[in-house]
Amino acid sequence: MSRIAFIGLGNMGGPMAANLLKAGHTLHVFDLAADAIAQAVSHGATATNTAIEAVQAAEVVISMLPASRHVEGLYLGEGGLLPHIPDGALVIDCSTIAPASAQKVAKAANARGLAMIDAPVSGGTAGATAGTLTFIVGGDGDALERARPVLANMGKNIFHVGASGAGQVAKLCNNMALGVIMAVTGEAIALGVAHGLDPGVLSQMMAVSTSRSWATEVCNPWPGVLDNAPASRGYTGGFGNDLMLKDLGLAAEAAMGVGASIPLGELARNLYAMNSQAGNGGLDFSSVVKLVAKGS
Repeated sequence: MSRIAFIGLGNMGGPMAANLLKAGHTLHVFDLAADAIAQAVSHGATATNTAIEAVQAAEVVISMLPASRHVEGLYLGEGGLLPHIPDGALVIDCSTIAPASAQKVAKAANARGLAMIDAPVSGGTAGATAGTLTFIVGGDGDALERARPVLANMGKNIFHVGASGAGQVAKLCNNMALGVIMAVTGEAIALGVAHGLDPGVLSQMMAVSTSRSWATEVCNPWPGVLDNAPASRGYTGGFGNDLMLKDLGLAAEAAMGVGASIPLGELARNLYAMNSQAGNGGLDFSSVVKLVAKGS
């Protein structure tokens, strides 16, 4: 088992850390939110006062943060972690960030003699809790093989998609598709309901028909259709609308960088921006259905 420093214990990082503890790893954790640290401690983690303190004796450092600026600040900023991580440690960043930021941090880590991979995840909070996440990895193959036993304690699928930053590109492709699918699924259910259809029956039909998707089966956007979906608990506890908006913005930047055309991705970004402006930025991204659902 490994000595792991885990930094970032939010909706995704918290359950990921809990699964590492269940697997027998020793965790030193840090987060800006005291309640998140307390939750990890209740599962057997050791709390630290700073991120630097968390990495002091780590064999593996894992970070799960909201955006590029947080990751760059953690590792490269004033008082950044890289000078304090023990020689020979492996660094795994599971955040979803700009590919260029992932490459920048990995280059600095490599210059310090540290192996680093970007390993953003797919599977949502349910997958994080169940330990069934998909890891989308960019970086050196040898570093991935070192990381594989640790990643396997948090997920069931591991894809090596290329060099540093490639994991982020693949994750942005996935999330762009997800954002479009969720928006149109909500739109379709809202249309059916407007015609008097039962949203549960309509969703069940869609889930076994050609419009079948994660949005119909796992994170249905209509309240009351799936008991465990964020929509059935006031759109709380899932993947935030503003996080999806951030990812779609990163996808747009990535598209501009290579001259790619993403008309549906851009439209989806505008929809999630509208939902954020409507006051739903902190809710699960399935709340985008509120833009088209009558009475919502």
